[in-house]
Amino acid sequence: MIRYRCLHEDEICRELFKDFIRHQRVTKCWRKEEEAWVIRDVPFIDDWSEEDYQFLVECLKNTLCTGGFVYGAFQNEELKGFVSVEPGLYGGGQRYLDLSSIHVSEDMRGQGVGKCLFLAAKEWARGQGAGKLYISAHSSVETQAFYRAMGCVEAQVYDRRHVEAEPFDCQLECLVEGGKD
Repeated sequence: MIRYRCLHEDEICRELFKDFIRHQRVTKCWRKEEEAWVIRDVPFIDDWSEEDYQFLVECLKNTLCTGGFVYGAFQNEELKGFVSVEPGLYGGGQRYLDLSSIHVSEDMRGQGVGKCLFLAAKEWARGQGAGKLYISAHSSVETQAFYRAMGCVEAQVYDRRHVEAEPFDCQLECLVEGGKD
């Protein structure tokens, strides 16, 4: 049984991720070429180093200490997924909040954990007055299929900071309020 709850700054440490498996085998990715999205063979294995985990811990702590949202999925008291949303609306009329991370442990993918985490992020963003979540998302075909299933579309306004930091990411947005654009 999966339990979901908000995380607190004092519990975020490297040990929290001891049973979390980031591993992802990627074969195909979306790439924007001449203003059109195409699928290309881009095989690699995405995994986190110890330094990546340490950086993640610092980022998640910062998210919480600045008023953001970090929410986790637990099975048998082991973290199996998490999502984070940064505080502070931006993007003018878009009223974006930045969904800074969403990850599900490899052993739990395909079981609805990501959907529950994503919906919790949308609900929190709605409560903060956001119009949309902004997502700089991994370009793998599988990751993009997840976001499309969650109702995400290409962002109307690209956040230059995200594009510069991760030029191969897909810049997406998702309504958090009812209605259409």
